[in-house]
Amino acid sequence: MGIRFSVLASGSTGNAMVVATAENKVLIDAGLSAKKVDQLLKEKDMSASELDAILVTHEHADHIKGLGAMARKYDLPVYANEKTWAALDKQIGEIAEDKRCVMDTGDFRNFGELRVESYGISHDAAEPVGYCFYEGDQKLSLATDLGYMSSKVKEQIRDSDVLVLESNHDIEMLRMGKYPWNIKRRILSDLGHLSNEAAGIGLCDVMTSKTKRVYLAHLSRDHNIMDLARLTVNNMVEDRLSADDHRAKLMDTYYDRATEWDQLDEE
Repeated sequence: MGIRFSVLASGSTGNAMVVATAENKVLIDAGLSAKKVDQLLKEKDMSASELDAILVTHEHADHIKGLGAMARKYDLPVYANEKTWAALDKQIGEIAEDKRCVMDTGDFRNFGELRVESYGISHDAAEPVGYCFYEGDQKLSLATDLGYMSSKVKEQIRDSDVLVLESNHDIEMLRMGKYPWNIKRRILSDLGHLSNEAAGIGLCDVMTSKTKRVYLAHLSRDHNIMDLARLTVNNMVEDRLSADDHRAKLMDTYYDRATEWDQLDEE
């Protein structure tokens, strides 16, 4: 079957994604209530009891809101690096010692045929990471909560079959928005979030002929619109690539519902 996945929710109100192979399933982040994550998994014809593990990107509330409850209810192993664990301990309650799994940044873990690699990103958290998922020659990459797309991040996610990429805000909408300036400055900084423009520019460096689809993710509900994100990213790509260069299909994500299952080997 290869790899398939669904972005269960994406945005400032909560983030979660499920990645599955024929035999194994992992949840990345649980940034909604455990009840809501359960509901979204059921909509994908899955139960949380089928999960092999929960992988954590970082400790911000929109990524770990339901983490503790999910881990305890279903007796699930939780994987995070040491610094993230130290930050999580204050927020998620008691986790059984044998379920507290340390996965250092840059490490691999195998869940059956599914191979998972973490990599460091730039964000204002203890030690935030993204993840790449492999089975055979298939590659799925998750890259959100990026202050900027460094050369190391580009190298890590390049040549993915499918990429889930942050396209958080429109710069002018953010500048004109209601947030206080210190919050705007944080979002625009190298430890903040990737703009539509930055997502489009970075995409040109990581998209190859192998890349089929790119999901635009973690959109701000106050400072972005999916149609605008898609248009801006597409314009950045069109401006920088030649007519003969490959272009991946841009896909939507949602804060309030899951995406359809995406099978990586499908065109």
